[in-house]
Amino acid sequence: MATNESRKTENNHESSAKSDTTHNPTLALILSLIPGLGQVYNKRYIKGAVIFVLFAAFVIVMYDFMTTSLQGLITLGEIEREHDSRVFLSQGIISLIFLTFFITFYVINVQDAYRDAVKIKNGWKVTGVIEGFKNAWDTSFPYLLVGPGLFLLVFVVLFPLLFMGFLAFTNYNLYNSPPRHLLEWVGFSNFINLFTIGEWRSTFLNVLSWTLVWTFFATTCSIVLAMFLAVLTNDKRLKFKKLIRTILILPWAVPGFVTIIIFSALFNDNFGAINADIIQPLFGVTIPWLTNTTWTKVALIMIQTWLGFPFIYALFTGVLQGISSDWYEAADMDGATRWQKFRHITFPHLMFATGPLLITQFTFNFNNFNIIYLFNAGGPPVRGQSAGGTDILISWIYNLTFSNSQYSMAAAISIILGLIVATFAFFQFRRSKSFTEEGQY
Repeated sequence: MATNESRKTENNHESSAKSDTTHNPTLALILSLIPGLGQVYNKRYIKGAVIFVLFAAFVIVMYDFMTTSLQGLITLGEIEREHDSRVFLSQGIISLIFLTFFITFYVINVQDAYRDAVKIKNGWKVTGVIEGFKNAWDTSFPYLLVGPGLFLLVFVVLFPLLFMGFLAFTNYNLYNSPPRHLLEWVGFSNFINLFTIGEWRSTFLNVLSWTLVWTFFATTCSIVLAMFLAVLTNDKRLKFKKLIRTILILPWAVPGFVTIIIFSALFNDNFGAINADIIQPLFGVTIPWLTNTTWTKVALIMIQTWLGFPFIYALFTGVLQGISSDWYEAADMDGATRWQKFRHITFPHLMFATGPLLITQFTFNFNNFNIIYLFNAGGPPVRGQSAGGTDILISWIYNLTFSNSQYSMAAAISIILGLIVATFAFFQFRRSKSFTEEGQY
C-alpha cells in the first residue's frame, strides 16, 4: 500500500510539473559511468554522494584482494610447497562473487540515473530528502528482508557448488595433491576420461544403470504398496482403522539409519535371522544377501520399500479422505466397476494432489546415500572397477573422494549427477498434472 502511495506521489509530481526539455538522459547515463555522478546531475545529491562513497570504498578496500585472487585463479599458484592451489581457488571464487555483485550494482546505478533523467525530462519533480528516503524505504523494504538470506545463500550454497565445479576442471587427485604439488587446469579431460578410458567408462555405466534401476524400483514399489494399503484401509467396511493406520505408519517413526543397521544384521549371511530362522528351516538353503551383488540389490529394494511406504501411505490416506463420496455415488449410478472407479476417480485425485511429492521421492532415492552405505557400504566389491556392486552414483562419489582421493573426477561425476537430477525434476514438475491441470480438481 505504501509503495502504491509513493508511486502515486511520484505520478502526481510528474503530472503537475512542467517538462524539462533541457535535461538530457543520455548525458546522465554517460555521467553515471562514474557511480553517483549521474544522480548528482539529476539533482539527487545525497543519493549520488552515498553511491559514490559506497563504490569508492569497495574499490579501495577490495582492489588488491580481487586482482591478486583473480590472478591466482588463473595460475593456481607458482611455487610448489609454498602456494596452496586450493586457497588460490577459493579466493578466486570469492573474488568472482564480489565482482558479480559489483557489476550488478554498477548496472543498477547506470539504469537508475537514466530512468530518473527521463522522468525529469517528462516533468517529474525531484523529491525532497525525507520524501525520497520514504519512497526508497517503501520500494526496497522487501529486498532488505530478503537480502541477508540471499547473502548467506550465496556463500553457503553457491560457493561450495562453484568450488566443486572448478575442481572438475583440474588435476586434483591422490598423486597431485596440494600443497606438495600445484594444481593445473586440464579443461574437459576428466569428463573425456570418464567416457574414453575403459575402466572409468565401464564403472560409470554400471553404476549409472544400477542407479536408475534402483531409483525406479525402490520408489515405485513404495508407491504401489502405499497406494494399495491406503485404498484398503479407506474401505468403509474395515474396522479398527485408526489402529491399523497407526501400525502401518510405525516404520516411519523409527530413525532410518537404525532400521537399516538392524536390517543389515538380519540379512547377514552367517548369523542373520532371515537365513537362520526363515530361509534355512523352510527351504534348506541360505541366500548370500551381502556377498552376492544380485541378492544385495534385492535386499536393498525390499528395505527401501519398507522405509519409504509409510510417508507415501500417510499422503495417500489424507487425499482419499478428502475425495467427496458424490463422485463414487454418481459412478455407482452409472454402473461403474471397482476398477473403473479407481482408474477414473481415485487414481487421478491421488496423482494430482501428491504428484510433485512423489517426484521428490524419485530424486531422493536417486541420491539415497544412507541405505547404500549403511547396509553394505556399496558392496560386494567388483573386480576391475573402483565401485562396489551396489554403489549408486552418490556413494561412488563419496568413495572416490574420501577413499581414493580422486577429487577432480568425483567433482566431474557430481556435475553430471546434478544435471541429471535437475533435468529430470524440471521436466517432470512441468508435466505433472498439478501444473498442467490446475483448477480441475
